[in-house]
Amino acid sequence: MKVSLDQFKNDFHSSDYLKTYNEIIMPIRATNLSAGYDFYSPSEYLLKSGESIKIPTGIRVKMQDNEWLGIYIRSSIGFKYNVRPKNSVGIIDSDYINAKNEGHIWVALYNHGEEDLIIKKGEPFAQGIFQKYLLVENDEPKEIHRNGGIGSTNS
Repeated sequence: MKVSLDQFKNDFHSSDYLKTYNEIIMPIRATNLSAGYDFYSPSEYLLKSGESIKIPTGIRVKMQDNEWLGIYIRSSIGFKYNVRPKNSVGIIDSDYINAKNEGHIWVALYNHGEEDLIIKKGEPFAQGIFQKYLLVENDEPKEIHRNGGIGSTNS
């Protein structure tokens, strides 16, 4: 689902936020056997060689308690341009939807390649794969509820 218009306006930082928000493409799987849901770029971005960018997707996800969403680069971009997520794999926890930023999923990319990459508006650039996880015996998390957004579970 989308984040609220207010949250997107806060994160997108552009005067055309309303048009961009209304044109967000929801993640979908390309085929019936695809594992990943393609994330589409809400705007055009230039990712120069040796640089990084952060893309606000406008998307948030609701999951079961024992699930997480992995955010990966689409293989065509990784192979052709040597572009990778800055954090290798984006890990979206099931309680991220309750964060102060409404669980707004951002994708940070780094261009390790020699060529600049233009990510066009509406182009799929990343993919999300839902995964289940297990817990160990006597599991006792430090916190019961999430308060912050990206990187908020650091101690």
